[in-house]
Amino acid sequence: MSIDLKGEVIIFHAGSLARPLEAMADSFRVQHPGILLVRRAGGSAELARLIALRKMPVDIFASADYMVIDEILMPVHAGWNMWFAANQMVLCYIEKSRYAAEVGPENWYHILTRPHVAWGHTDPHLDPCGYRSLMVMQLAEVHYQQSGLYRNLLASRPRDKVMPNAAELIARLQEGALDYAWEYLSVAMQHGLKYVDLPQEINLGNPGLDWFYRRAKVEVSGAQSGTSVVKVGQSCTYGVTMITDGPNPRSAEAFLSYLLDKEGGFQILRQMGLPPMEPPLVAATAMKAKLPAALRERVKVVGQE
Repeated sequence: MSIDLKGEVIIFHAGSLARPLEAMADSFRVQHPGILLVRRAGGSAELARLIALRKMPVDIFASADYMVIDEILMPVHAGWNMWFAANQMVLCYIEKSRYAAEVGPENWYHILTRPHVAWGHTDPHLDPCGYRSLMVMQLAEVHYQQSGLYRNLLASRPRDKVMPNAAELIARLQEGALDYAWEYLSVAMQHGLKYVDLPQEINLGNPGLDWFYRRAKVEVSGAQSGTSVVKVGQSCTYGVTMITDGPNPRSAEAFLSYLLDKEGGFQILRQMGLPPMEPPLVAATAMKAKLPAALRERVKVVGQE
């Protein structure tokens, strides 16, 4: 137990990390009773833009896509970017969803285009899960050899079925307003949802298939208003960083040390369907040098033994 560290640690994080971080907050508080974790969940891209606009103080930012940190926050608002967890995409549904008894990995795309079937995803301009949902459908067109599939799927999904964040998407699914929703496997597990386990060629869950995932491309809003950036498909990799001018860096470092602990945060991630990266990775030796000393010894550089 540490009593010398205190104050609030403000964490902006992906919606898919809401439940794991809630569990971590309870466990971390036992070790550091003087530290209060203040958490705000949302679409990673939307939250990163808020940080870049300096709308409010933030200590830690955890993104469902590490590239959001690279593209929006570095190098001005963050000095490093640590990859710490993985995920994969699934198609969620509930027992009362239309055609729930027959949907599977080989026919889901037929079912989504049937009359009266309502399905949705999060906003790709705000949330990585949104653009990853579109990428899955683009890759499905290639994998299943169904020309025009991506266009036909989007034509069957009205604009009002695009939700701003995961919380609203899951709520609409659970209340029956949607029959199907694109989400992460971890979110499906945490909420007790049924889901279609997709082939690894399209689920964005296998780093060894990044060469194939790169065939998918989605244009989304950029860091500044009126700009855009093309997101290229790759496996789902989460990133975390400390914000350069965060108000409580010492306590933030303490939490990140807990996050990387195999019997602390990493254990909770694993239990909640988010495989941690062991060890966590950074992109370059120069970036590793910028990490706080307590984290540096636990991290490896991509491609180095």
